[in-house]
Amino acid sequence: MKKFRPQAGFVVQAYRFALDANAAQERALRSHCGAARAAYNWAIAWVEASWWQRKAEATYGIPEQQLTEWRPWSLPSLRKAFNAAKHTDLRFAAWWEDNSKEAYSTGLANAAAAFDNYAKSRQGKRRGRAMGMPRFKSKRKARLSCRFTTGTIRVDTDGRHVTLPRLGTIRVHEPTVKLLARVQTGTARVLSATVRHERGRWFVSFQAEVKRDLARVDRPNEAVGIDLGVKTLAVMADSAGQIREVANPRHLDTALKQLRRASRTVSRRHGPDRRRGQEPSKRWEKANAARNRVHHRVANLREDALHKLTSAVTGTYGTVVVEDLNVAGMLRNRRLARRIADAGFGEIRRQLAYKTQRNGCRTLAADRWFPSSKTCSGCGAVKAKLPLHVRTYECDACGMVIDRDAGAALNLAALAAAAVAGTGVAGDQDIAPAVSKPRGADQKTRTTRPGRKARPGRARGAIPQQRKEARDRPQTEALTLW
Repeated sequence: MKKFRPQAGFVVQAYRFALDANAAQERALRSHCGAARAAYNWAIAWVEASWWQRKAEATYGIPEQQLTEWRPWSLPSLRKAFNAAKHTDLRFAAWWEDNSKEAYSTGLANAAAAFDNYAKSRQGKRRGRAMGMPRFKSKRKARLSCRFTTGTIRVDTDGRHVTLPRLGTIRVHEPTVKLLARVQTGTARVLSATVRHERGRWFVSFQAEVKRDLARVDRPNEAVGIDLGVKTLAVMADSAGQIREVANPRHLDTALKQLRRASRTVSRRHGPDRRRGQEPSKRWEKANAARNRVHHRVANLREDALHKLTSAVTGTYGTVVVEDLNVAGMLRNRRLARRIADAGFGEIRRQLAYKTQRNGCRTLAADRWFPSSKTCSGCGAVKAKLPLHVRTYECDACGMVIDRDAGAALNLAALAAAAVAGTGVAGDQDIAPAVSKPRGADQKTRTTRPGRKARPGRARGAIPQQRKEARDRPQTEALTLW
């Protein structure tokens, strides 16, 4: 399926509004999202049934040419098969007409995408960790979501209602004048709408093709390096040498006392128990809703703070250099996982990537093994070791003393001068000055220990000779700022 490409001068942008649905409309929203989940599970079972059938037939000695045919998982094939099965399948025959066809198309499209990702991962065409076979979505854990691409999708002229297929006109909590004004002037066109239940509320997100001119930044010729951390959320150093710190608001730590109190209240109520078929009490539901409100407020505060930070950065500098952090690996540290997740390192990187495109700027990601904290921002010498508890960098070569986060930000900003425009990667071996790696950290550390088998010339169980720690080395070419 071809990917949609906006016309010249237009961008694809989302406008999200909170819905103020009544009881009947909320039941209809849940029904549509449940229909999308049911169609997804049906598609997974329908495609995988042929896989298991072929595997069973192969054990019977049936030749390859006579095995059951593979069932395709493309979206048109799934739609055709589902439309033929929904009239006779007892799981859908009694109620499929209650929802829009877009609800079932949402589930089938998600299933087709899941099989595509699985196939590309097996073939080595997809980056990231290996993906397994698509799994069924649970009724209790699946996120409620449904997408509409055809039918009546509009923002009403009164600015306080939206209209969706089969759901009708629904009131919104906030005015829709931002999108309505663009639609009326012809500078925006609604492409689709997605309803989603998130943080205890229903939201509708309109995907629109919007005409948008590139906004000129305040300092287009300057670069900024951003070093993310826990103690200080971000230390930013620009190419002019100015250093600025952004304090970590620590929204979760602030709300922990209130969250613990709410959790104790929930634990004292009669909650649900699937093993014994016990339904939750009214007091448990009320206490659980109060606890969820604490979580939702923390998430909203974090989202607001990150958007303000990234918008300020992308509206000021022409080049933004960030680190390619392994956030998933950092979350395995049980001592720092909560604070790293609360800071939102991955969300900051994602927002910077798409917000710089609006301004015609560029985002560069430093190589993951670039020693930004271990490198002296003055002479370029690289330390062999710099433990995390050492917060001040003292260079043994030139005697420079600087905060380690500030030095790392300066080194990141200097990489912008060495990066090639359009590559999106800074600090690569072929485009940046050679950086010495005293400890030989050129590859990712092994996740599992190698086997302890006897090797020639060494008895089993003998301890190999310890490798000597390399000393500090000066960098071959000092990094320079613009």
